[in-house]
Amino acid sequence: MTDFVKHTIESAPEASKPLLEDSLKNNGRIPGLHAVMADSPSLLAAYNFAHKQFMATTMTDEEKTVVWQTINVEQNCHYCVPAHTGIAKMMKVDDAITEALRNETPLPTAKLEALRDFTLLVVRDRGFVSEADTQAFLDAGFTSTNILEVILGAAQKLMSNYTNHFAKTPVDQVFEKFAWERKTTAAA
Repeated sequence: MTDFVKHTIESAPEASKPLLEDSLKNNGRIPGLHAVMADSPSLLAAYNFAHKQFMATTMTDEEKTVVWQTINVEQNCHYCVPAHTGIAKMMKVDDAITEALRNETPLPTAKLEALRDFTLLVVRDRGFVSEADTQAFLDAGFTSTNILEVILGAAQKLMSNYTNHFAKTPVDQVFEKFAWERKTTAAA
């Protein structure tokens, strides 16, 4: 089994040190994900850039949360679901949205449900979404720009979810109260 290092500013490769300093400055701590990613300065820099760009999209905070958590739940990320639950609270996203995403139950609006459905198709079908499904997304009030923004969110989540799967990154203490396990359905 591969052991992954959770770097501090002192132990990180030189190119990661300023990235971890920014994490500390922006979060008041170094998130476990960043500490693990720091072993590859290129990955941490790419992840931070993708995050910054996704935050700058045309989507609302609720819509960003739907994209992130849909992918986190679909990819069964033990670290990102609790982290994004806490982030959604900081962004003042309605708890009903967060709980529906965590529990894979219906979202409060048809538009958010269309976003979840489309995001799942992008992930599951690796971008080969049918014209009919794409049109349903557009008919729900989204745009071609939003399609590209979902792709950006998926790229960001691929980096974090896959890192956490390999590293088994412990959930940050601040997010432990939002611990999550996917509910399994009983066999019929």
